[in-house]
Amino acid sequence: MTPVTELLVTSIEEGYRAKAWHGTNLKGSLRGLTAKQAAWRPGPGRHNIWEIALHCAYWKYIVRRRLLGEARGSFPEPGSNWFKRPGPGSAGAWKRDLRLLEQMHRSLVQALASAPLRTIRRTPAGRKMSNRSMVAGIAMHDVYHAGQIQLLKRLMKP
Repeated sequence: MTPVTELLVTSIEEGYRAKAWHGTNLKGSLRGLTAKQAAWRPGPGRHNIWEIALHCAYWKYIVRRRLLGEARGSFPEPGSNWFKRPGPGSAGAWKRDLRLLEQMHRSLVQALASAPLRTIRRTPAGRKMSNRSMVAGIAMHDVYHAGQIQLLKRLMKP
């Protein structure tokens, strides 16, 4: 791995699963939550933790697809960006969606680790942002949403 690739992989891992100085990462913020807790909404029309987790999985999929130059494919869930999840939801469905998030994360890291540096630096035709910026952004995206999840957990009634 080049130093650039190594830095990007490290950033993505810190935002998602590895210990980092900034506090709880995305996976840590989801640890131990029940389906009922994940489906709780702070108010009408507001996203719940479950929807945030799927949103993060979707963007990992998008960044990997753009990095690899893949044509539009199909994310395992119908729709895009935000996926409505009704409450309270089943424990099995919640675990399935957490596995999907994990799978999308692993897939992105594998794609990045094997991508040539020229691919990482490239700005795809029709895009304003380089692949490097998209990859760096996904780490920040995870940390941003981890913070939201931590806040939602505090707002839940005990």
